[in-house]
Amino acid sequence: MELYVSEFSKYVIALLITLYTYECFAVFRYEEEGERSGIYTRQNLLMFALHFSCFLVICFETGDITYLFFYAFQQIVLYAVIVLYRMLYPGSNRLVVNNMCMLLAIGFCILTRLDMNKAIKQFIIASGSLVIALVIPFFVHKFKFLKKLKWVYVIVGILALSVVMILGQTTYGSKLSYSIAGITFQPSEFVKILFVFYVASALYESHGFFEVFTTAVAAGAHVIVLVISKDLGSALIFFVVYVLMVFVASQNYFYLLAGIFGGAGAAYIAYSVFAHVQVRVQAWKDPWSVIDSAGYQITQSLFAISSGGWFGLGLCKGTPEAIPFVEADFIFSAIAEEFGIIFAVCLILICVSCFIMFMNISVQLNDKFYQLTAFGLGITYIFQVFLTIGGGTKFIPLTGVTLPFISYGGSSVLTTLIMFAVIEGLCMIRLDEKEQLRLARARKKKKRSALAGGGHRTGKDALAEDDLQEAAMSAGDIIEYKE
Repeated sequence: MELYVSEFSKYVIALLITLYTYECFAVFRYEEEGERSGIYTRQNLLMFALHFSCFLVICFETGDITYLFFYAFQQIVLYAVIVLYRMLYPGSNRLVVNNMCMLLAIGFCILTRLDMNKAIKQFIIASGSLVIALVIPFFVHKFKFLKKLKWVYVIVGILALSVVMILGQTTYGSKLSYSIAGITFQPSEFVKILFVFYVASALYESHGFFEVFTTAVAAGAHVIVLVISKDLGSALIFFVVYVLMVFVASQNYFYLLAGIFGGAGAAYIAYSVFAHVQVRVQAWKDPWSVIDSAGYQITQSLFAISSGGWFGLGLCKGTPEAIPFVEADFIFSAIAEEFGIIFAVCLILICVSCFIMFMNISVQLNDKFYQLTAFGLGITYIFQVFLTIGGGTKFIPLTGVTLPFISYGGSSVLTTLIMFAVIEGLCMIRLDEKEQLRLARARKKKKRSALAGGGHRTGKDALAEDDLQEAAMSAGDIIEYKE
């Protein structure tokens, strides 16, 4: 019986994730959230069905029915998050919420299969983080002074990274985290968000040479501290986010080219100076020549991916434990082995749909600060996904970063939830801007009617002023409008 359930479930799970992924992109056919409600409902049903199917298979394979209790707690939390976001923030983007819950569910499933204790710990951290994430959209929406805190962002960020550099725990040659009261933090995860806010607040009003230069100095300070700590994966994320945000803010290709050449030079220097970078590059170029040492992880990862086939070996049927630290850096390989290539590709596409929605929200915002913030968070998210999956599939050298929402790691889960919550706050700001524009147009229409009925010269002047105001608002120069 267990054999039939396991074999049949592979195709059911692949079908469910495929349908869910299709709905992720079907959303973009419609502009208004109200028109997408049917898609969102189908996504929720598909997500819950997939989540249940995975835990049902785990119960059959292990013979332990208690896994269903763990599943029930997860289901309650995920359902509560979906409902609470709809109740508290009617203007929130439900694709972002659905994808957030879907990725968390996938992470819970694969971590439960890999290590139950770590899965429970991840669930507890994620549950607490979701509570925090529920209040963040309110603060982003209401606190208009966030754009004025650029020096607070940069000072707090550099200090947090410096504490790790001095007092942090060394893990495989890199200082990534430190502990307070037995709780381990990885500050670089949180500083990524502060860094995006800093660059956005520094460039939203002006992006001349002086502003670009000062932000380059601050960005360089972040990167240098990370390089000294040998956290090169995070340093690369900071650098790429900075270069792309400056380019988007200034539309100056010189800055983009300077960033590309500067990054190439920095990569060469890092390769020349750091021995562990040379080891990783060698493992990337030819892992088979060092299969007993530096290339062991990547070769085992490639074996796992290739053995899964289109539909995977089935949950609990593979050997992902053969990959060291599979629950963190190489969790994508475990997913490809047991869920299959179809599932793995759909997982990537779900992440891509999140990124596209982030960019969609960014271009719809009028305020330059919020535009840059949404863009920066989107780049931070998708580039981390690229680094994790690219490293695990030997597309690029391994950088040692986690797959957001899915890999084991409390700091990563909390940080990514905060990023998604900030995006929801920006959605509410976008609705405010639309309402302001609607009011401006209504006022202009009212004055046109008054003028047609015999208004005075002052009416014409006011109408001309409203025309200019509406044009400026549409261009993103006026954000607050008072009747």
